[in-house]
Amino acid sequence: MSFYVYILLCSDGSFYTGYTKDLDARTKLHQNGKGAKYTKAHKPQRLAYFELFDSRSNAIKREKEVKKLSHQQKICLVNSQNKK
Repeated sequence: MSFYVYILLCSDGSFYTGYTKDLDARTKLHQNGKGAKYTKAHKPQRLAYFELFDSRSNAIKREKEVKKLSHQQKICLVNSQNKK
């Protein structure tokens, strides 16, 4: 089973990071204000970044790493994927 770590760009310029096994469904939940308390208050604009993992434990580990990044480091991460 595959798992995703993802970053949403929110309307105030902040980022939300999470993990899921169904990226489309989870993104829709966030858009509808039901995905997380944070994205209910900070409306997500778009999916900015994602990574695919082969296990839940690897995805959780990576999510924790990404959450520790500074805002600028997350911008660089997002931009690195957009250049591919």
